[in-house]
Amino acid sequence: MNTVATVAALYSLPISHSRASYKFSSKKGVIRGGFRVLAIIGEENGGLVEKRSAWNTIFEVEDPRPKFSQLKGKVLDAHQALEVVRFDIQYCDWRARQDLLAIMLLHEKVVDVLNPLARDYKSIGTVKKELAELQDELAQAHKQVHISEARVSTALDKLAYMEQLVNDKLLQDRNTMETDCTSLSPSTSSSTESSVKTKLPRKGLNVSGPVKSYNPRLKNFWYPVAFSNDLKEDTMIPMDCFEKSWVMFRGKDGKPGCVRNTCAHRACPLDLGSVNEGRITCPYHGWEYSTDGKCEKMPSTKLTNVRIKSLPCFEQNGMVWIWPGDEPPTATLPSLEPPSGFTIHAELVMDLPVEHGLLLDNLLDLAHAPFTHTSTFAKGWSVPSLVKFLTPASGLQGYWDPYPIDMEFRPPCIVLSTIGISKPGKLEGKNTQQCATHLHQLHVCLPSSKNKTRLLYRMSLDFAPLLKYVPYMHILWRYFAEKVLNEDLRLVLGQQDRMIDGENVWNLPVSYDKLGVRYRLWRDAVEKGVKQLPFSESE
Repeated sequence: MNTVATVAALYSLPISHSRASYKFSSKKGVIRGGFRVLAIIGEENGGLVEKRSAWNTIFEVEDPRPKFSQLKGKVLDAHQALEVVRFDIQYCDWRARQDLLAIMLLHEKVVDVLNPLARDYKSIGTVKKELAELQDELAQAHKQVHISEARVSTALDKLAYMEQLVNDKLLQDRNTMETDCTSLSPSTSSSTESSVKTKLPRKGLNVSGPVKSYNPRLKNFWYPVAFSNDLKEDTMIPMDCFEKSWVMFRGKDGKPGCVRNTCAHRACPLDLGSVNEGRITCPYHGWEYSTDGKCEKMPSTKLTNVRIKSLPCFEQNGMVWIWPGDEPPTATLPSLEPPSGFTIHAELVMDLPVEHGLLLDNLLDLAHAPFTHTSTFAKGWSVPSLVKFLTPASGLQGYWDPYPIDMEFRPPCIVLSTIGISKPGKLEGKNTQQCATHLHQLHVCLPSSKNKTRLLYRMSLDFAPLLKYVPYMHILWRYFAEKVLNEDLRLVLGQQDRMIDGENVWNLPVSYDKLGVRYRLWRDAVEKGVKQLPFSESE
């Protein structure tokens, strides 16, 4: 099924791979077949060849057709299909360059005709005739450039569509290599067919206008809100979650708890007080609360059954989690431990003045790196001709091409990534398996309020384990993390301003936006109360 769809899509392109070359007329450089490419360069116009040398770096692009094997009528596998699509892009690029060159050379010829020295040897009638002919040729050349632009646009659209057909197959091939399996899964055809059915619309998202109040359904998840190492005995951590203020502290048994950061007596913030013997004490009148929200001590007076709201709170894998929703919490928490062989080197917490969905959009996008992070980790990166994110039809994870980076969105607000590196700021290999050393990152974007996010960041390495014991190393890690974040933040804050003014920040998603689009579709399904969430493993 996927093979038929692949071949059908390939040969519906507006160009043909097996068509014969266009024929040139030796008279006046006219090209039959609709293209006007280099036809004005001939024996009569040899002078223009020298002028062309200044444009060599732009226009000296080899015609890709002779190097491409003819596949018409053949059954293509996923790798061949991708090669054909890449050829389409190369061909359209070559074609557009030739069309533009024709215009530039015609303009040069106009200059030659209008040269005062040349007019001494030509009559006015001859000059007018030549200019009229050149004007017609220029009009045709400009028309052809517009056709080339349309072909490039169509080829890019076709590429995005073809990726949906073949990336699932590529992922399976990759997994097969890793496990040394000799046969492919029989579910490939059905999953690829599903990817066709779930083809993402290019204009199907509308994220605009002031940030609305959070939907209650979005609260019914376990949220990691703090690192265990930061929550010590006799200390507290205040934080906002879904526009409510909370405070975390450890009880008498050492287990963490989370209660409203508001005293039941006079609404004084509890984080202004202290933690004593597993109870948090209000600084106003000394009322003391346990981790379940019960007021256990009330100096100078006494009331019964006084409580403040508390949240289900749990500690796992070095993180403190809360359940802010009204539904009963699920029995299990997802594991966020680094992969085997990695050592945690840094854990940072920052409050950022941006809506958490916009920050997630940014973290799920790597295509912006060589343009945004030019003074940090992406310094020196080349700009690829094509960036892809390959992911199965059902799933919120995959890997980037050509970057050796694996990435996953883990509901409700977590981004995990593993980056293959050789040294800071450099990339090696085509995928993470080909890299000797790796950086693993955890980003948690907790929705504090409509325009504020609590970001938890953890960095782990599978090399240089002793580095974590270097004095003041955590200060250096924080400096680098903030520098990278600030490169993003100025852009995301600008997006937020435009969004509030009514602009759609997801106006025109393209193929490399795939994971960000899936996050938005997942979130939209949660808020609508869809029972079977999209892109889930059971889909």
